[in-house]
Amino acid sequence: MVPGMTEEILWKGRPSQWLNLGKYLAGLIGVAGIAVAGMFSFPLIWAAAVLPLAWMVWVCLQTRCRVYELTTERLRLYDGVFNQTIDEVELYRVKDTTMERPFWFRMFGLSNLHLDTSDRSHPQVTIKAVPDGIDLRETLRKQVEYWRDRKRVREVDFDEGGELEGGDLLT
Repeated sequence: MVPGMTEEILWKGRPSQWLNLGKYLAGLIGVAGIAVAGMFSFPLIWAAAVLPLAWMVWVCLQTRCRVYELTTERLRLYDGVFNQTIDEVELYRVKDTTMERPFWFRMFGLSNLHLDTSDRSHPQVTIKAVPDGIDLRETLRKQVEYWRDRKRVREVDFDEGGELEGGDLLT
């Protein structure tokens, strides 16, 4: 941490459950199929309806337990229902961002934010199905630029032959 500067949370969010719509529909079809089979055959087959219902609850919990936290210095990624994993990407390591807003997500104001980073453990990070993606991307961009300037980090691209693209080396 920089002396005199405290790390603050700028944004915290989790993926929307709309991300799981297809899985929920598949689970409901499974429950309906079991219910129909129970009406025309062995009545205890209805107990099997617990399986797709339990699967849908598990999918919901997995999405609910994934949390993204953008601070003034890093992006934290929390994941896991019973055992939690916390990963971090320092903001100065973010090289590029791309926002994706599929039609289905746009209907609900959601977007995916893809980050390309120079972090070895997380070269690509995707923040899935979050609201206000445009504002999040802008906040992230400002913080990335601040830390890249502060740490004097510059991007240098080389072509396949090892030649410097764009001519000059940035210092």
